[in-house]
Amino acid sequence: MWNEVKDNLSSAKVYLKEFLFFNAIFILFSFLIIDNRIIVFTLIILLFLLSLVFLNMVGYKRKGELNEVKSVVAGIRKNTFNRPEEIKLSKNLQALQEEIKQMFEKEINDIEYLKKLERVRTEFLANVSHELRTPIFAIQGYIETLLDGAIDDKNVNKNFLDKANQHTINLSNLLSDLIDISMIESGEMRMSYRYFDINEYISQIIQEMTTMAKEKNIELVYHPAKAGLQLFGDKSKLKQVFTNLITNAIKYTEHGKVEVLVEEEQKYAKIIIRDTGIGISQEDIARIFERFYRVDKARSRAVGGTGLGLAIVKHIVEAHNSKIEVKSEPGVGSEFSFRLKK
Repeated sequence: MWNEVKDNLSSAKVYLKEFLFFNAIFILFSFLIIDNRIIVFTLIILLFLLSLVFLNMVGYKRKGELNEVKSVVAGIRKNTFNRPEEIKLSKNLQALQEEIKQMFEKEINDIEYLKKLERVRTEFLANVSHELRTPIFAIQGYIETLLDGAIDDKNVNKNFLDKANQHTINLSNLLSDLIDISMIESGEMRMSYRYFDINEYISQIIQEMTTMAKEKNIELVYHPAKAGLQLFGDKSKLKQVFTNLITNAIKYTEHGKVEVLVEEEQKYAKIIIRDTGIGISQEDIARIFERFYRVDKARSRAVGGTGLGLAIVKHIVEAHNSKIEVKSEPGVGSEFSFRLKK
């Protein structure tokens, strides 16, 4: 029992200064008001005893509350709790209970986020390794074949060199996209916003990509906005967006046309890239902006896709406080759109 009292008093010692101050004031007033020293000393002894009893009670209560908190913290450390609702403290500790619940919930969310990051990192490294191996092994195969004697065969050597060269271009594109996506996701992408003439800007991009469209006998059409329309954005980064979207539209369209439209709204202008290509299923639309996700992996590699283009497009568009939207129907075509501020 005495050990328990000692523990209680030890728990209550944080209030010892306040008790001593109160007792000192009481004793001082007792000496000033009461002339009878016997009564004064009697009151001092009673005050001392009452203080010990009160300190014991306060220490007992505080020790119990501390044990509650220790038990909860130990439970969190040992993963005893699965949900914040399982954490319960006494009535006097409700404010602390809510803080611990919030801390526990944040800890769970942080752990889940770290696990997700690790999964993403692992998948990313696996995808990068695979994507790098594909062109490297192809180039190696062509070179080995040429070294084994095919280099002297005029019907084979140029064809193999052309294919090897195409794979080096694909590899260069992949590395460029990897650098871009790395800078974007690490927050190192620097944006330079300004107003620019959208008709002049898109016309130049269309002119650069017309040759690619003609090679597939596809019509590349631009429907201009009103003359002099100025939009706000980063011209350099937006060129990546237009180039990626138009390139994809041409690559996955076998016949028909690819259209680029600018529809003026009250505060924004809607940019639309529409094609009459193979289209995308609703199931795939939800995932096409993921890194290395391909609707048709074999076809994508055949046309030189890196699997990063749409992920880059999404990040750049979002950096303009906009959102990339997709409408598509398999066998009919696709429409990608986003808005820029006027």
